[in-house]
Amino acid sequence: MPEGRHVLEGRHVLGEIAFGLLGVALVVTAALTARRFGLPAPVLLVVASAVYALLPGPTVRLEPDLVLALIIPPLLYSAALSSSLVEIRANLRAVVSLSVLLVVVTAVVTGAALVAVVPGLSFAAACALGAALAPPDAVSALSIGRRVGLPDRLRTVIEGESLFNDATALTLYTVAVAAVVDGRFDVPLVAGRFLLAVVGGLAVGLAVSWLIGQLRRRIEDPVTETTVSLATPFAAYVPAEALHASGVLAVVTAGLILGSQSRSLLSGPARLHARAVWRLVDLLLEGFVFLLIGQQLAAVIPAIGDYPRSTVAAATAVTVGAIVLVRPLWLLLPAMLPTPETPPTPETPPTPETPPTPETPPTRSRFLSPHPYLSTRELVALSWSGMRGVISLAAVFALPLSVDGTGFPHRDLLVFCAYVAVLVTLVGQGLTFGPVLHRLGVRPDLDEGRRQRARARVAAADAGLRTLAALHDRGQLPDDLILRLRTVAEERKRRSEDSLRALKRADAGRPPTASLTEAFSRVRRTMIEAERDELQLWRDTGHLSDASLRLLEDELDHEEGALPPPQLPPS
Repeated sequence: MPEGRHVLEGRHVLGEIAFGLLGVALVVTAALTARRFGLPAPVLLVVASAVYALLPGPTVRLEPDLVLALIIPPLLYSAALSSSLVEIRANLRAVVSLSVLLVVVTAVVTGAALVAVVPGLSFAAACALGAALAPPDAVSALSIGRRVGLPDRLRTVIEGESLFNDATALTLYTVAVAAVVDGRFDVPLVAGRFLLAVVGGLAVGLAVSWLIGQLRRRIEDPVTETTVSLATPFAAYVPAEALHASGVLAVVTAGLILGSQSRSLLSGPARLHARAVWRLVDLLLEGFVFLLIGQQLAAVIPAIGDYPRSTVAAATAVTVGAIVLVRPLWLLLPAMLPTPETPPTPETPPTPETPPTPETPPTRSRFLSPHPYLSTRELVALSWSGMRGVISLAAVFALPLSVDGTGFPHRDLLVFCAYVAVLVTLVGQGLTFGPVLHRLGVRPDLDEGRRQRARARVAAADAGLRTLAALHDRGQLPDDLILRLRTVAEERKRRSEDSLRALKRADAGRPPTASLTEAFSRVRRTMIEAERDELQLWRDTGHLSDASLRLLEDELDHEEGALPPPQLPPS
């Protein structure tokens, strides 16, 4: 009997492994399909998973505690690491407006609309759903935003909002659920708990970032440093939640600070290693999150069978309508308000020394607008970036099953409304976000990015040459070594200056020509392939060991990775 049980358990484990491999295959297939046809991978995964959920076979049930504690922290931490603390601080007004004020307004409006159409639903329970659905999902927004391409200013606002809005929403959600359990909605108590959660989350994030920074300064091995990096989001989340503070805010705070200090904390090899590992983590966890959303379809539909169809339709309509409409109204209303007349100012033609001043909204709009320097087109694009995701579902699935021995009021209906809202925004807005940006003409200035990087490379090469000259003056290095190092730095500087000349030629309206930098990169890649083939031949003929081959391949891989990426032909 024990033997039979052991065999059955072994088969069960193998079945789970096979199920996991199927999920990985779907993630990889969605990534390849998205790249090939220009479709958003999150939408493909959600649709494929939802179709599978309706078929006979095993499904994965969303476990809220597991999602919030095991999946969300590393995803938010990775996003925070790659975000710019300087740019978020420069756009702090917009980030606060969207991640705090808009979240509160959306939660209240959604709650009030639901109370109006669902008999017997308390405002606290409706606000719990509104708070869960208020924040656009960081995973969804950033995943789709990276694919479609966003201007730097717009990308920074979306990143900042997506990183901080979850802390606001989950705190409101917790307080609303507590109000349902206690039977009263105390506004001062809500404000006090919210303030404590924010301050506690910031404090824990600051403390963890300092401790991890001290630890990293004493580590030199890239693999060990990456291991510490993978553990950091949980080191911030767990103590914050134990102190009843915002674990999400602690994770984001630690990620932003450590990301801004990576230059002093990590060596070059450690940075390369950590980035590669985090890209893999993002791919797998993001894919799993979207598969998990689709898998819940089979569980949500049967649960609302006892509700009148009219109630379900009305509740779903007002929920989706509130979260879809409040955002554009919040962003666009200030630009539509009448503004006082201002006397015209004489225009001064721009010169190279005095570039044209960016157009800004009039005084009243600038005072009320969440971001005074975003154009109307950018505000429209921002209003369509409100995809909801797994955090909203996890919060709603975490609603208690019962309150004082009776069921949580209208829990099944609230879960269904949340699921439909997530599907509509993720699939609907996810599929149309790219076309909306294209129709509005909102796109990143790729040439400006290339120009900025080329100028920075020239400045960095000049700094290296000055340091080399100082070492030469001190007589610390032999002349032949100085000559070799100067040649390398001057060649790097020359390639960057060549890129700047090519960009200036394009700005002048002259036909673009392939720069020497592009030709250098293309030919050097061809040479590297030939070098790899020769090393492989040496290994195959017994003149080179596998260990030495791997070391030499690493050298070539790093050199190839440092080359500018191939330029895509214009579409």
